[in-house]
Amino acid sequence: MRKISKGNEPTQLTTWKRHHPKGRYKQLTEVERQAIREACTQEQFYLCAYCCQDISGTSNDTMNEHVEAQDTAPHKTLDFNNIVASCTKQKQCDAAHGSQSLPLTPLMNECENELQFMISGRVRGLTDRARRSIEVLNLGDHERSNKGLVEKRKQFAHSLLWAQGVDPAEGLEDDKLLQLMLNELSNPKDGKLDPFAPVVVNILQQWLGSSSTTQAH
Repeated sequence: MRKISKGNEPTQLTTWKRHHPKGRYKQLTEVERQAIREACTQEQFYLCAYCCQDISGTSNDTMNEHVEAQDTAPHKTLDFNNIVASCTKQKQCDAAHGSQSLPLTPLMNECENELQFMISGRVRGLTDRARRSIEVLNLGDHERSNKGLVEKRKQFAHSLLWAQGVDPAEGLEDDKLLQLMLNELSNPKDGKLDPFAPVVVNILQQWLGSSSTTQAH
């Protein structure tokens, strides 16, 4: 996950709510739904809120996902601060979430340091709530739970590292180069981040921490 900073709700949603003060998300037309989808996708730099694979912001591959589910928080179905853009992959992210409680979300700063990604493509939760959220969203802590995502994450991570001239199997211990790579992968280009870039950033931060610890000893 990557921390999402929510912006202003789209004007189409604001106008609809003004005319329907007791309305709910399920009553929206596709006009308002698409405006929400586009706004969320843009502020997420075209990455799924949960798995960080690329999304287009269209209904072909992007879903308006309620962080607090509509069934359990009906008063928040039109709260833009409760909606993120998710991929539409089966058995993960929005499709896996359903009405389950999500204790660690991409709206929290801690989502970036309570999940630990590995070069193998797997993810590990460092806290109970992180492990629970990985389970709820089926984010691939083991190949048996979501082999497709684990493998896809591994391939993209390796590709991004090779593009930076780094052998994934060997890692990197040069702090200056690690920081340059972190800056490169953390900054959107034309409003977009590379698919799974936050995963690689997470890995690089671990390498940077390991390198600093080694030098300190």
